[in-house]
Amino acid sequence: MNIRCATPEDLLNIQHCNLLCLPENYVMKYYMYHSLSWPQVSYVAEDECGRIVGYVLAKMEEDSEDAPHGHITSVAVKRSCRRLGLAQKMMVQSYRAMVENFNAEYVSLHVRKSNRAALHLYRDALKFTITEIESKYYADGEDAYAMKRDLTPLKAEMAEQRKSNAPKPPSKLLALVRQYAAKDTNQSEETAVHSA
Repeated sequence: MNIRCATPEDLLNIQHCNLLCLPENYVMKYYMYHSLSWPQVSYVAEDECGRIVGYVLAKMEEDSEDAPHGHITSVAVKRSCRRLGLAQKMMVQSYRAMVENFNAEYVSLHVRKSNRAALHLYRDALKFTITEIESKYYADGEDAYAMKRDLTPLKAEMAEQRKSNAPKPPSKLLALVRQYAAKDTNQSEETAVHSA
């Protein structure tokens, strides 16, 4: 299985996966809006033959007075590929991209109160917390848990990784070697000038 950033060419297959897996479906224009506005934060999982078997559709919240944050719009994995950790891996990739590209402070999502498998993934594996219950959130009248995951620890971890991967300043020994090499070069140039 391969997880990669979604592209506009993937949108028909993402929509197909959505129709197979979820009761909340979207028009193609909605997928296109996500793909063109925030191309860095949506991901797909594909099998060995390159067929899309799952996706995370995500965005950044633009109109908020709040700190910069992302939102997971939709997550689905085809039934034949579930229990492989694909949803979790795609979600992690998505919110890492939110931090890296948009400096996101947190990520939010909604989940049906009856969707125990998704609730387990979000709360137990991905450390989201329930912030409120939104009454009749879904078109069929079902309530949703509004959930949120703080990304500030991830931001700190990513900053630390960047620091540790930064080029190290030369050691004292290397500095001395460079200093002597420069001296030898200068002496050689002086000798060449005097010989001429």
